[in-house]
Amino acid sequence: MLPATTDVLVVGAGPTGLAAAACLAAQGIDVIVVDDQAAGDNTSRAAVVHARTLEVLEGIGVSGRLTALGIHAPRFTIRDRDRTLVPVEFGGLPTRYPYTLMISQAVTERILLERLVELGGHVARPYRLESLVQDAGGVTATLSGGAVIAAKYLVGADGMRSTVREQVGITFEGGELRESFSLADVRLTGGVPRDEVVLYFSPAGLVVVAPLPDGTHRIVSTVDEAPEHPDVAFVQGLLDTRGPKRERAVVGEVVWGSRFRVHHRVAGTFRSGRVLLAGDAAHVHSPAGGQGMNTGLQDAVALAEALTAALRGEQEALDRYVAARRPVALRVLTFTGLLSRLANMNRRVRPFRNLALRTLALSPAFRRRIAWRLAGLVRR
Repeated sequence: MLPATTDVLVVGAGPTGLAAAACLAAQGIDVIVVDDQAAGDNTSRAAVVHARTLEVLEGIGVSGRLTALGIHAPRFTIRDRDRTLVPVEFGGLPTRYPYTLMISQAVTERILLERLVELGGHVARPYRLESLVQDAGGVTATLSGGAVIAAKYLVGADGMRSTVREQVGITFEGGELRESFSLADVRLTGGVPRDEVVLYFSPAGLVVVAPLPDGTHRIVSTVDEAPEHPDVAFVQGLLDTRGPKRERAVVGEVVWGSRFRVHHRVAGTFRSGRVLLAGDAAHVHSPAGGQGMNTGLQDAVALAEALTAALRGEQEALDRYVAARRPVALRVLTFTGLLSRLANMNRRVRPFRNLALRTLALSPAFRRRIAWRLAGLVRR
């Protein structure tokens, strides 16, 4: 049975909600997490944790656990088939995590949940938010089944189709990209590295090939109409026309696959009174550069810190959260939008795009700037 009152009610038990709850619990704040799914989602879109995210997660003691389980990829490259256009090295960055950590979102969520439980918290399932009302003293949330929780603050971490955001009337500005994305975790042999993320900007189109700790590779590509369940032949065709040519990458098995369309949207504000938004409830954008889950996790830590301060009398901390994090989201949308436009340029101009990128990459400053931005260190 759910408690009737709490300091903070977190709606949504994805990475953002779990991280926010763990941060609050670590500060001794009473927090309840509810989620409308009967169990955690075993499928996984996100697979990258960047350096800045690992830095901010140190405060709840999960960074070491994550790095022990993931692949440390010190190099990211943009290629046109076998030709390297832009090599990006993370090794020289001023951080304890000079690499991209490749790890399934499902594993990241498991580690965050384990830490929340260690800190005395848990996730109550399945509870769907039906309605909420707020006044100067707090928020009253009514959940499916008739449960009612009175909280001093409520966090909406319930994804792109956020009920929390809709309940308080916050706009979600932006639109949907024309292209669809195909996503598949596959077993590969042949010309693919095990410690490097490769973005192929081939004339035929985009495909990303990234290693995962279980021996599979994550394949992400833009296509006009992605199949709901990509099979071996479909993924093989993508790699044959867009991936390595000199040493062919051979698909042995599709372990899991899906499709999705990408929205570029940001909430009009991240706060309505005592209700605050974080993660996909506040912003969604292209998966280019692996920024989505990372931005949400950084939101979570910043919001938990602001809520802790507010509960101790410093109400201005909540306004500072909004003032700091919404501009970050807008910059991420701009960056990922640029990467998406580069990837999806008209087929006729793609050779010229690739030549321009190869020329720019001759500059060490250009390569370092990309490394800093991908790693998230520009947001320190």
